[in-house]
Order: sequence, then structure tokens, then C-alpha cells
Amino acid sequence: MERIDVPVAADERTLLIAWLDWHRATVFAKTDGLAEDLAHRPLLASSPLMTIAGLVSHLYWVERGWIEHTLLGGPDEQPWAEDDPDKDFRADGTPLAELLAAYERQCASNNAAVRSLSLDTESVMQRRQEHVSLRWVLLHLIEETARHNGHIDILREMLDGFTGD
Repeated sequence: MERIDVPVAADERTLLIAWLDWHRATVFAKTDGLAEDLAHRPLLASSPLMTIAGLVSHLYWVERGWIEHTLLGGPDEQPWAEDDPDKDFRADGTPLAELLAAYERQCASNNAAVRSLSLDTESVMQRRQEHVSLRWVLLHLIEETARHNGHIDILREMLDGFTGD
């Protein structure tokens, strides 16, 4: 997944999807060339699941949950449970390339699904029983992906010194 130039003038849908795609592609730019053992290495004693592989796993589940379950009403297949609320961060030795491939497929599937819907399409967020629009979901995915890109960026520099935009 390559980063694109986000247009400076376009309709709202084009801008939302372009910014989301830019942040999604940044995940790939930040993980490019990372050694497999480093992708699974925790660095924070307070957050042992905060690994680069774990963050990619989490982003996959976030994409899947918000579009397939919340927005489209599909089954709730999220891995977390009351006894393990952070299970979506557990990469459990899954190769980083596999996690990235699943994430890329999910992003492509999500883009195809949302292109045919109005930005005003509403669904119910089950946890809080509140209505959210596709517009809100896309903005949330931009925020979530950008925030975790910051985590990936810091972890990557700590792991092997790689920095970049």
C-alpha cells in the first residue's frame, strides 16, 4: 500500500477516504523492513501488548469492527472478551507480513463497502446504543489510525533507530 497525495480540494467523501488511505499506507511505510523479532518485541512494561505487530492486529480489528459490524450490521466477531479486553492486540507470533496483508485486504474491502453508501448512513454503536453516521465512522478511523501510527513511529525508532515521515 503506497501513500498518495491527498487532494487539497475535493468532495467530502473523496477527502475522508483519501486521508484514511494516507494514514493506512503510513502503517506500511513505518513497518517496512522491520525485522520479525522486533515487530513482536514489547518495550513498555505498563503495556506489554503494545508491539508493532500488536498495533497492526488492533488496526485490522478496528477496521473490521467499525465497518463490517457497526456500520453494515454483520456479526460481531471481535476477539476481545470481558476477561481479555485487549485480545485484539495479541499478535501471538503471527508474522508481521500476514498481519499487514490481512489489514490491507480489510481496508480494500471497507473502501468498496463505503463507496456506495451515503455519508449520512446511520447505524447503532452497540456498546453505547448511540447512532453514528458513516461520516463519523470514517473520521474515527482516521483518528484511530493516525494515533496508532504515532505509537508505531515511536516504537520503531526505539527498536531499530528507523525514522521517517
